[in-house]
Amino acid sequence: MITAIVMVHTAADRIPETAQAIADLDGVSEVYSCAGDVDLIAVVKVSQHDELADVIAGRLSKVDGVRRTDTHIAFRSYSRADTEATFSVGLD
Repeated sequence: MITAIVMVHTAADRIPETAQAIADLDGVSEVYSCAGDVDLIAVVKVSQHDELADVIAGRLSKVDGVRRTDTHIAFRSYSRADTEATFSVGLD
């Protein structure tokens, strides 16, 4: 699974509608509205790299209200659950 984190700049008066339209796209697993330098953060998960272009450049960037995107490709995922599971193997 390939994960991309997409920072989305939107028209200020269209944030909720834009967020929902992005969330409805195939390949988009989550969309967060947030404070800071960007309006929305979308998490895109696909099985192949070339699908990123289809989802992000082909559909997400064309959603009404999207002004600009900045995409970051994840190399590795870390979470507390993963760490705890590693250290609990065989302790049952």
